[in-house]
Amino acid sequence: VGEGGRILLQGEDVTSLLSQPELDELSSRLAVDGRVRQRLVDIQRRIAAAGDVVMEGRDIGTVVLPDAEVKIYLWATAEERARRRREEHGGEFMEVLAAILRRDERDSTRSDSPLRPAPDAVVVDTTGMTPQEVVALVRDIVRERRGQLAR
Repeated sequence: VGEGGRILLQGEDVTSLLSQPELDELSSRLAVDGRVRQRLVDIQRRIAAAGDVVMEGRDIGTVVLPDAEVKIYLWATAEERARRRREEHGGEFMEVLAAILRRDERDSTRSDSPLRPAPDAVVVDTTGMTPQEVVALVRDIVRERRGQLAR
């Protein structure tokens, strides 16, 4: 991770590439392969073991880091996610929505680490929220949870 939260790969800034719909679709397709999943889980756990970390992913709280101090499961309606993706990347709304629904179905029904919130996660519906509102709410949740753990 570089300055300003930019993601670097071998010194090259790849931050904008990580939010591309094509990469989102590819990651979902690869996640059904148990060998790929296990390799990625191992890598993610090594990263987390190095110190405090914020991770995003559909199975971080249930599979990758089930003992994490704070788990937050962000979700929004498929329509809201399609609207956001369309604003960011363009495309026809119905096509974007269909792709999101396909991924949700594939990810929630796969046998290896299906999409679901961890039992101890704080579930937050971000439908209708701005990014700034989501960040503020998440920050408050983290502060509250970490305060509870310190007692």
